[in-house]
Amino acid sequence: MHLLAATPGSVDDGKEPVDLGQTPAEVIFISAADTELAALSTARSEMSDPPSLRLANMMHLQHPMSVDLHIESCASKAKLVVVRVLGGASYWKYGFEQYAARLIDAGVAFAALPGDDKPDRELRQFSTIPDEDYDSLWAYLVEGGPKNSVNFLNYCNSIINQADPPQAAESLLRAGVYWPGAGISDISSVQEEWKENAPVVPLVFYRALVQGAGLNPINRMVRALLREEINPLPIFVASLKDPISVATLDQLFQSTDPDAILNCTSFAVGNPHGDGNPDNPLTLPSACKAPVLQVVLSASTEQDWEKGLNGLSARDIAMNVALPEVDGRILSRAVSFKGEAFFDEATQCPIATYKARGDRISFVAALASNWTNLRRTNASERQVALVLANYPNKDGRLANGVGLDTPESAISILKCLQKNGYNVLDLPKDSTDLMAHIMAGPTNWLTNRVDRSGGKTLSLTDYLKHYKELPYSLRKRIEDRWGTPSLDPFFEPTTEAKGGNFKLSIMQFGNVTLGLQPARGYNIDPTETYHSPDLVPPHNYLAFYFWLRHSQGAHAIVHLGKHGNLEWLPGKAVALSEECLPEAILGPTPHLYPFIVNDPGEGTQAKRRSHAVIIDHLTPPMSRAETYGPLRDLEALVDEYYEAAGIDPRRIDYLRREILTLSATTGLDKDIGFQGEESGDLAKLDAYLCDLKEAQIRDGLHVFGQTPEGSQLRDLTIALARIPRSSGKAGNASLLRAIADDFGMGFDPLDCNLAELWQDHKPEALVAVSDDIWRSNGDTVERLELLAQSMVETDIQPPGPKSSMVIDHIRDQIAPTLARCGPYEIKGLLSALAGKFVNSGPSGAPTRGRLDVLPTGRNFYSVDSRAVPTPTAWALGWKSANLLIDKHLQDHGDWPRALLLTAWGTANMRTGGDDIAQCLALMGVKPKWDTANRRVTGFEIIPSSTLGRPRVDVTLRISGFFRDAFPGLIDLVDSAARAVLALDEPNEINPAKENGPGARVYGSKPGAYGAGLQALIDERIWDTQADFGAAYLEWGSYAYGEGRAGNQDRTGFEARLGQVEAIVQNQDNREHDLLDSDDYYQFQGGAAAAITSLQGQARPIYHNDHSRPERPIIRTLDDEIARVIRSRVLNPKWINGVKRHGYKGAFEIAATVDYMFAFAATTGAVKSHHFDAVESTFLEDDDNRNFIAKANAPALREIAQRLQESIDRGLWHPRSNSARARVADLLPKD
Repeated sequence: MHLLAATPGSVDDGKEPVDLGQTPAEVIFISAADTELAALSTARSEMSDPPSLRLANMMHLQHPMSVDLHIESCASKAKLVVVRVLGGASYWKYGFEQYAARLIDAGVAFAALPGDDKPDRELRQFSTIPDEDYDSLWAYLVEGGPKNSVNFLNYCNSIINQADPPQAAESLLRAGVYWPGAGISDISSVQEEWKENAPVVPLVFYRALVQGAGLNPINRMVRALLREEINPLPIFVASLKDPISVATLDQLFQSTDPDAILNCTSFAVGNPHGDGNPDNPLTLPSACKAPVLQVVLSASTEQDWEKGLNGLSARDIAMNVALPEVDGRILSRAVSFKGEAFFDEATQCPIATYKARGDRISFVAALASNWTNLRRTNASERQVALVLANYPNKDGRLANGVGLDTPESAISILKCLQKNGYNVLDLPKDSTDLMAHIMAGPTNWLTNRVDRSGGKTLSLTDYLKHYKELPYSLRKRIEDRWGTPSLDPFFEPTTEAKGGNFKLSIMQFGNVTLGLQPARGYNIDPTETYHSPDLVPPHNYLAFYFWLRHSQGAHAIVHLGKHGNLEWLPGKAVALSEECLPEAILGPTPHLYPFIVNDPGEGTQAKRRSHAVIIDHLTPPMSRAETYGPLRDLEALVDEYYEAAGIDPRRIDYLRREILTLSATTGLDKDIGFQGEESGDLAKLDAYLCDLKEAQIRDGLHVFGQTPEGSQLRDLTIALARIPRSSGKAGNASLLRAIADDFGMGFDPLDCNLAELWQDHKPEALVAVSDDIWRSNGDTVERLELLAQSMVETDIQPPGPKSSMVIDHIRDQIAPTLARCGPYEIKGLLSALAGKFVNSGPSGAPTRGRLDVLPTGRNFYSVDSRAVPTPTAWALGWKSANLLIDKHLQDHGDWPRALLLTAWGTANMRTGGDDIAQCLALMGVKPKWDTANRRVTGFEIIPSSTLGRPRVDVTLRISGFFRDAFPGLIDLVDSAARAVLALDEPNEINPAKENGPGARVYGSKPGAYGAGLQALIDERIWDTQADFGAAYLEWGSYAYGEGRAGNQDRTGFEARLGQVEAIVQNQDNREHDLLDSDDYYQFQGGAAAAITSLQGQARPIYHNDHSRPERPIIRTLDDEIARVIRSRVLNPKWINGVKRHGYKGAFEIAATVDYMFAFAATTGAVKSHHFDAVESTFLEDDDNRNFIAKANAPALREIAQRLQESIDRGLWHPRSNSARARVADLLPKD
């Protein structure tokens, strides 16, 4: 390991040791605050008799070797060492422990001072100077300023020379007004610089910048705001939690009525755990609900920012991005970076300072100006653009939005805007009319676009005017890939002087427009582009947003529903530059994003890469799958079989034959895995049918601004109360468990063998709810469910005290909270469109015990990335890892030695890191936490003797968003993998040693996202399964970890995949399933195809159910696919639910068929009998077929085309010629 020379302001994150190269001196001062180091450097230079002094940046003393070297060569030879530790000893654990212990041994006086003004008993306890001296030194630093800095050094002199101390610290203002050139000022003086009636924008920053002369970015931001004709109000504060600072802000806000607030402070006033949040001064009534824009003063260098695609360091992301999101701030840009001002020879320290970046300052000023314009424009004059997503690029799949009836939501929003004073004209009468309007115009479907009319146009002249304002390097990338604008397929040449127009899918309803987001470009030339993970969008994409921003003059753009493609375009992960495509296209336009509450990851992507304000919305209503059709028939036969057992042998034989025949006819025998042993097979069937009935499925879609009603509301309420919440006690207990306990039943309805014979008593209240046979545990659970329904929707008395507490909690808390969701969603959107602050709230899956994410309508935040994985996630990950190993051992007769595990950023945000916990547990590694702040501080390797099994060599395939959001977890997994590899253990205990060194973390190319299979499926440009494997390898072979910042490593990735014995992916909730999204088939199917191609054999694929944290379930992919098809896809309950939503309901059916096909193509997990059942349900059934034809005719055609492709490629062998004919009849005729 080599030593790095210290670079000012550059955080090494402890990855490499740094040699500060310092010689001994009398006084050593260590701090993470560059402003403090700069202030003391200046103070020393102005003193006539200063002590010999060494200044050191704590960020260069993160690596243990750096600490040891500095203590040995410098600190142990000093007379006094003073350290300022922000956040307590745990933030600098090794360094604090070593300096404290070894300086005592060396007889060197040691003072460990808090990094703020809050006492820290632990730091004081390990300091060796008298309390009087401790308090005096601390006071000088807390107050700051030139005079106190000089006296701090004088006081150090008095300690080491036993001389008289200087005067005590002089108190400086903890908060106040600042103005460039005048220094500390007052509100009256600042107002003299203002323009009359201009918007007022406070600029809040740390007092330390005034104390340490780090004001360059503040001064430049003030000037930029003045150029935007904004009245800036620069305010310095000690912190946003300091009472004096809070009072000062409140007073200043009361006297100025802010229109927007720019905040340059780090961290959050609240916390992501939601406990004990103090009042936030930026959201007090005096702040007038002004939107708060987070402005980042980065601790990284400008050079690192420019050349890299991460944008910010892990430390910056935590302090300046993730935590500020907790307070509901809108992320703007990094406007300054740390750079070396000079090297101070006297202190042997590079002195760093903030250096503002002009174009980033200008962008933030423009964004602030646009928010104030939005706020100050009357509703009747506001220009608003609604954008609907569209992928794949088919007319049957317009208006994408996960869990959302997007067309109906768009109509609902348009009507709401009209009602609230917006100029909305010529509205479509309903969502059916809206979709007809859209499909009449130029959608992304290229086949017959020349025949389309309607929409808006943008002339080539106007396009070029805006296009030429983009950086040359970006324009070159676009033209290198797509040529000149006139070559775009959406460009229509004319003979007019302007040279032609772009035809855009935009409809105008007065001051509100509705547009269909253009395609990324893979549909234009799929063969050439599917292997390009960082594909730039085509000219028509830019033209669409140019029209909204400049031709319409949109005050705000609203992307409706999860999710579009803008936030996934190439560029930096965060802190974007002008060359990043999301910024180049969206510009400094206020951006609002109604987004499903259970997807923090992809919503966070929009927040961080397109400065979005999330307006979270409710998930679809959830319900029990129950039973239907052939499943109900089989259940009745099985019940009759067990009733006849021992009574009528001839009846038994008949029923057995009937059951086996019907099971074979429906293909259930294959899904369940009948083995020809009748009693065992019947027991499997019984358990399977019970399990399917209790599955949670969606009953329809959510409409933005509307709370579910009737049976949907009842069933959703029960779904929320089904599993324990929060403490799991009293009113937060499981409703089903509480009812069972009150009846004195000796079983757990959430964790039992559903097929087992019920042998306990049968309470009369449960007997009365159903006339069906009561034979098994599953029948008991069903009766508990039916009673729960009655208790929720009527005044029926609960059976005892436990269920009474849960029902009271439902009526007093859960039901009112649910009722607020719809109105709050509309309220949140209207507030944001009025240029006002939107309250923040947590995100997650409500049915996983996360009722704190409700009510919706808030600007959700995610997690503190430094606290992942949580201890709760570790408990689940450990349990799941052991269950997975046991199942593999049972099914395959040997321990799994190497696995491929997929980790998505969204899932790990939602769960607190289940996947990473499982990954570490498989390796035999446990995270270590700081109990005070819940953050992960490292890991410990579990001894193999304690583990009781071989370790598993895990290769982690991370998503692009995971890479952006969790750089610390990449380091954690990589460090753990390298530590395990270095153990002195035999290969049979530690397979990683046999597999050899190399990366264990792989992901997408830096700045790119996805797994690469979608274009192959959507555009039908594959021949064999190996094509999917090649795309997966091409898109995912970028290595991460020590010394690897996304380096392409195809050879290494192929080597890892050539060793793995199984593929693993976890699903953490049932609010969606694996036939809802292309991501599942891309990651699981891509991995399966690549491994099959490399190894010449298929490997097991596990799709594990983590929806109940206390009870993870290990399933194969084949098993999960069959369960989803049986419980949801073929289920009339789900079908009737989506039928209520017209076009979008038919869309959902077509999407499901698409994803079934993709799994069949990539993994073979969807079987021929599944296609038979789907064709029978949606094409043979007249009602269902006619619904799709009427509601969404393109979707019916697309379903038929996909089924025909399944036949053509040998994935489906229809059991009847009539099925073939029905499919053929629906295909387009040439």
